[in-house]
Amino acid sequence: MHIGQSYKLLEFLLWTRRNIYWLFVIGAIPTILYQVLQWKWIALPWTVVALLGTATAFIVGFKNTQTYSRTWEARQIWGSILNSSRAWGIMCRDYMDDVKASKELIYRHFAWLTALRYQMRESKAWESTHKVYNKEYMAYYSIPEKESTLELELAKYIPAEEVLQIMATRNKAVQLLGLQSKAIKELYDQGILDNFRFLEMHKLITTLYDHQGKSERIKNFPYPRQFATVSSMFVKLFCIMLPFSMLKDFDKLNENIGGIMQGQMVWLVIPFSMLISWVYTSLEQVGESTENPFEGSANDVPISQMSRTIEIDMREMLGETDLPPALQPKNNIIL
Repeated sequence: MHIGQSYKLLEFLLWTRRNIYWLFVIGAIPTILYQVLQWKWIALPWTVVALLGTATAFIVGFKNTQTYSRTWEARQIWGSILNSSRAWGIMCRDYMDDVKASKELIYRHFAWLTALRYQMRESKAWESTHKVYNKEYMAYYSIPEKESTLELELAKYIPAEEVLQIMATRNKAVQLLGLQSKAIKELYDQGILDNFRFLEMHKLITTLYDHQGKSERIKNFPYPRQFATVSSMFVKLFCIMLPFSMLKDFDKLNENIGGIMQGQMVWLVIPFSMLISWVYTSLEQVGESTENPFEGSANDVPISQMSRTIEIDMREMLGETDLPPALQPKNNIIL
């Protein structure tokens, strides 16, 4: 997540520069054919491309609206996880007099958060972090889940035997909540928890399962590929056809131009077609970077930072003073 006022223009140009390169080529080819080889017949009517541009704008706008909705829903889900986690910390601290048991439940919750965020960072075939322009931009920020293994992180919170047990399972976060349920059942059987408090804590575990399921839904179900494909195809088609439609209009400008630019106005098709096409390709690229809010891009929901915030809050509930530092942004980006 970018927490600065805005991206700098230079950052954005560097991120989209490959589009600018091929847009220059797309604009230059028809201009050279028209002006140098005098292939006047390649000029297209402006109306055709204008209609295509309108349709493309609607498609790209629809995609960006939907991808933003995915990111916003993901942020709401993790906001609910934060609130439910604080509630879990209060219950573990105040519902029982066994300080050791309270700490074990809270630290196992940290392990669940850790397993969940690692699962959310796993790569999927439809995600875009593998693309060159995104890989390059990753040098400007850090992804905590790429800097340490899940096994090492879990070892900070739960015993070694539980780590081995969890690492042998497929959905590690689910199994950690299962261990939480088992633990509070044992506390209930020992009389440390009464019936009401046991049911309340079990209800909250069910709520955490619900939060996890919603998060997994966004992670494991991509923005529909048919819409993503159509949007990308329409943008490319528009960018290819745009300079052909601008040739005659810029050629007509020669009638009112004198001096050094007399007869040369057609060459302006290249920069102006690049500028218009760049707007469309940039919107398409921004929408793509917003599709998957957990993949590790600069525009992700900051689940690592939120997990650290939860850990600090809950450890303070236990009266601890040796707290982990809050995660700090790097180049105004924090995950």
